Amino acid sequence: MKKTLLAIAAAVLMNIMPAAQAQWVVIDPTNLVQNILTAARALEQINNQIRQLQNEARMLTNQAKNLTGLNFSALNELRSALAATNQLIQQAQGLAFNVSQMETEFARLYPDAYTASASGSQMAIDARTRWRNSLEALRTATKVQSQAVQNFASDEQTLTDLVNRSQSAVGALQATQATNQLLALQARQAIQAQQLQLTQDRAAALEQARQVAVQERAREVRRRFQGEGTPYTPYTINYYGN
Repeated sequence: MKKTLLAIAAAVLMNIMPAAQAQWVVIDPTNLVQNILTAARALEQINNQIRQLQNEARMLTNQAKNLTGLNFSALNELRSALAATNQLIQQAQGLAFNVSQMETEFARLYPDAYTASASGSQMAIDARTRWRNSLEALRTATKVQSQAVQNFASDEQTLTDLVNRSQSAVGALQATQATNQLLALQARQAIQAQQLQLTQDRAAALEQARQVAVQERAREVRRRFQGEGTPYTPYTINYYGN
């Protein structure tokens, strides 16, 4: 660049020297070259400042994109699907889900042993109630299964929307928000799987408890039938004195 500036300065001097000689004007070539170099450096500094401002503008634009929020939320759909499953569990009939209430009902309907004070009609009523509890537990499990199947379609659509928005995110904030909602979808599905497993295990446990109670009721009925007196002992009767 310096060689070019020197060439320009020399050309300028050659053009102005005749006129300068005629007018007796004295020009210092060294000073002129120095002035041109100074102007070139100033121009280069201005260009550097312009480039720096352009870089800062691009940086601010990228920061603005990174701060742009995701204009989409699947939270309401996720909470709605989870609430639907919870509602099915809360509406379940039979043995209560409340711990203290469940313990009281379980101790009454599934006793370790029947006492003599328990009437036969009461044992029959309890047996009917136990059967009803097992039936309701199975019905709740099948309802939760049906709800899980219905949630598959909405989960698929939600997953598609979130993946598309994550891939088209213009900044880090949008990508992070989309990822968080994908994790929320995964958490909701995990909770639903736990709910389904809970209802299935509950139905199996109640049926096993009912079978144990049936055996205990049968033992008590047999004991009452036999009575507590001296059991009958068969012996041979001789009708003809032989």
